[in-house]
Amino acid sequence: MPNIVAIVGRPNVGKSTLFNRLTQKREAIVDSVAGVTRDRIYGKFEWVGREFSVIDTGGYITGSEDIFEGEIRKQVELAIEEAGLILFVVDAEAGITGMDQEVAALLRKAKKPVLLAANKVDNAMRQTMSAEFYSLGLGDIYNVSAINGSGTGELLDEVVAKMPEDLEEEDLDLPRIAVIGRPNVGKSSFINALTNQERNIVTDIAGTTRDSIHTRYTLYNKDFLLIDTAGVRKKSKVHENLEFYSVMRSIRTIENADVCLLLVDAERGLEAQDLSIFSLVEKNNKGVVVLVNKWDAIEKETNTAEQFRKVILKKLEPFTDLPVIFISALNKQRIFQAIEEALRVYERRSQRISTSKLNNTMLPIIEGNPPPATKGKYVRIKFCTQLPTKTPTFAFFANLPQYVKEPYKRFLENKLREQFDFKGVPLQIFIRKK
Repeated sequence: MPNIVAIVGRPNVGKSTLFNRLTQKREAIVDSVAGVTRDRIYGKFEWVGREFSVIDTGGYITGSEDIFEGEIRKQVELAIEEAGLILFVVDAEAGITGMDQEVAALLRKAKKPVLLAANKVDNAMRQTMSAEFYSLGLGDIYNVSAINGSGTGELLDEVVAKMPEDLEEEDLDLPRIAVIGRPNVGKSSFINALTNQERNIVTDIAGTTRDSIHTRYTLYNKDFLLIDTAGVRKKSKVHENLEFYSVMRSIRTIENADVCLLLVDAERGLEAQDLSIFSLVEKNNKGVVVLVNKWDAIEKETNTAEQFRKVILKKLEPFTDLPVIFISALNKQRIFQAIEEALRVYERRSQRISTSKLNNTMLPIIEGNPPPATKGKYVRIKFCTQLPTKTPTFAFFANLPQYVKEPYKRFLENKLREQFDFKGVPLQIFIRKK
């Protein structure tokens, strides 16, 4: 079971505030701002050395009060299905409502651990009032105040205790390539086109979950695991919140992979849902190749592909150093090129640059373009190194790291990309005190 924690509950109980507290995001995403949705629903947090993914289901519910109830029910059901543990948030100030009782009824039937967090408990009076939530029949109540953080430590200790340790699956040291994308974009057709053409599947390894299938596969004498998220949607469920569905389904697959092939529908272009999934890939520092599927259905002129590529990369800013390949799963057009590119991205993601080479390359660039002075203080970067992490991470050591701002970090990233080939690979850059 993946370390996925889902935060559920009716609107306005403080789910987003608790999400911010756990993921330590300062930008309170408590109000909806168009365009931030794709980042406000999924994050990571660490507690006593274990890492968890957390989903704020509240970030998905839009619309008038009367459709809230149905939406919440669907999201709670999906969270129960996909998450390893559910945090059910209620409002101690408002007391029990009918909707709380509905959610509790769904959770009591769940075969998953549920923790009941009574939020807004910031005085002794509320501490007493929160006792009424015992009547929901979900066991102990964890009194918290998401806004100031009180009680969250005890809650997280319990999350760690209740969430089973991830069992390491059979660790074949092979590149793991995941095929991701929103429903009906052609993931299954793509995988079928690959696997039917070459009948050299070595073994099927049972996936970690019922809807993640790992197939061992060989192409051009290279071995890799193809991770397919099955779980094809039933037509009756199409009215569900599709973005929420895609994100929930994609998290496990992405966390399991080294490189993700993100399929996009050529006829529909890059939509909000695709951006949500792309943002998950980036947050997890996975390699990525964008595959524009159904390219055979598009009327083409001389520069159609190039213009399409530009539009896609513009929408994916600032991470635009990535391969875009135009394929047709139906006609098996460029599907092997897609796999070759994914394997190249895997190599780039695994590359190590020696400290001497890094310093010889980057320090002269930094000298020619030093960080701007702040408050009359000059920032000097004297040394850099690649950290021993799974994904490319670089530390630059400076006398005044606090004055190195985001635009300069982006400048450093762009220079690293220019000098060393990291196409399709997210980079992390840290400025440390020398």
